[in-house]
Amino acid sequence: MPQVPQTFDALAVRAWCGLALDALGRAREEIDAINVYPVADGDTGTNLYLTLESAATAVEAVFAGHEAGGGGDPGRPTLADAVRAMAHGALIGARGNSGTILAQLLRGMAQVLAGDDAPAHADGTGLGLALRHAADSARQAVAHPVEGTVLTVASAAADAAGAADGDCGAVARAAYEGARTALAETPDRLDVLRQAGVVDAGGRGLVTVLAALVESLTGETPRGPAARGPGPHPRAEAAHTVAAPCADDDAQPGPGGPAFEVIYLLEAEDAAVARLRERLDALGDSLVVVGGDGLWNVHVHVDDAGAAVEAGVEAGRPYRIRITHFGAGDAHAPGAERTPAERVQRAVVAVVPGEGLAALCTEAGATAVLARPGEPPASGELVQAVRRAHAREVVLLPNDAELRHTAAAAAEQVRAEGVRVALIPTRSAVQGIAALAVHEPERRFDEDVVAMTSAAGATRYAEVTVAERQSWTMAGICQAGDVLGLVDGDVAVIGQDLTETALAVLDRMLAAGGELVTLVVGDGAPESVAERLQARVREAYLAVDTVVHHGGRQGSVLLIGVE
Repeated sequence: MPQVPQTFDALAVRAWCGLALDALGRAREEIDAINVYPVADGDTGTNLYLTLESAATAVEAVFAGHEAGGGGDPGRPTLADAVRAMAHGALIGARGNSGTILAQLLRGMAQVLAGDDAPAHADGTGLGLALRHAADSARQAVAHPVEGTVLTVASAAADAAGAADGDCGAVARAAYEGARTALAETPDRLDVLRQAGVVDAGGRGLVTVLAALVESLTGETPRGPAARGPGPHPRAEAAHTVAAPCADDDAQPGPGGPAFEVIYLLEAEDAAVARLRERLDALGDSLVVVGGDGLWNVHVHVDDAGAAVEAGVEAGRPYRIRITHFGAGDAHAPGAERTPAERVQRAVVAVVPGEGLAALCTEAGATAVLARPGEPPASGELVQAVRRAHAREVVLLPNDAELRHTAAAAAEQVRAEGVRVALIPTRSAVQGIAALAVHEPERRFDEDVVAMTSAAGATRYAEVTVAERQSWTMAGICQAGDVLGLVDGDVAVIGQDLTETALAVLDRMLAAGGELVTLVVGDGAPESVAERLQARVREAYLAVDTVVHHGGRQGSVLLIGVE
């Protein structure tokens, strides 16, 4: 019998996230196939997986920080640290209605387990209270709760956990069995499920997550739930074969439903969010607003997407805005036949650090994946981007050395779906720009990949950023607030003035020669920095051209590429 935690602590949170992610990965296709409410989108399992993947990544980052000596007890974060990271990761990575509700469930648990007087670990009573608060807060986040959905399953789990006696393992088992029973009864509560002969897809995903909780606390794998209800299921197979992968579960309206799905993260005060809920509820349906402490995830279906975004602007600062339009030909109406769109021959998927480069890549015909500072995309998000590209052949540009393994995992998954994928190990966005500049879809795939790889490999890259803390570097010790110039990933210059540091980096890069300098200027850069660098190139380096792009809100103040 493997060693398992007797109480719910940071290690149990880490184990739970890992086991739940694995379990959702195995169950994803099955959950996608039974997604018939409110329409057969066929993506609930995928979006639950993406949400949990973001949560697990955040927890791993907290452990990595403590192992590096960033916490008071190296190698062991507190329970509060772990559950806060789990909740925050789920919030910023939430996808679709079901994923957004899962994020709020995790946040509800964190509010109990990470309070000011929270212990280093929770006992059975504490875990039961956390599950109760999770279910209640998730129900409050949904504008118009419907019984027979994941909300019903979460409430049943909390009821069973509250009635259980014993340690965390016993409470988790009770919660799982309560959820499993409620899931089997969802067809009796919702006619569309009964007619299709399936259980609720979101509830099925939650039961999977709770089964992983049991395993993390006891070492035992509970019996799995049934995916189907008591009767035949004429529409379940249609959901699997007719519904093509789309951006979010519950996103496509039925006949007469809203035409747009609008999703964004929002920085706003509680009072402003209360007003936002009222306005969005009047605009459309499927409204779910989750979060707190100044950061929210907003999801709604509307006919006027602009009005939904404007409401967010009035409430605070919306970002990571995604608007999806579903025309009549795209809606998965009950019994509708759908002819999949013809795949294009070749596409490029590129990870970029700011909105400016995202627009540049989109104009060049690539599918852009935006990587916010501190929020690298997970492999599932890259898989979704490749699917959106809808091509037989895909060139994947991670544009970050730390994303190479993530991109490789995504490429492997998509290859299993029959897509030919070439991963070019670009380590910076400027290398990706160079590769995209020589991309020619008319060439043979191998020739195109070789040309793009050569262009990326011939591009040296640098970045200018500001140090957040004291640290040892290849160029010496830097202090918080120092300006750092990194060349090919290593700190080469430490300075006090951003423009002067950028000039020193540029001179160092051009000392070995070059033909083209690419500058990607972030929002935090002085207005004159691009002009100063361009002037230096004109005055000191003959026959060298310069191209300037505005990157927007990117992690580094300045990116420099030299080809």
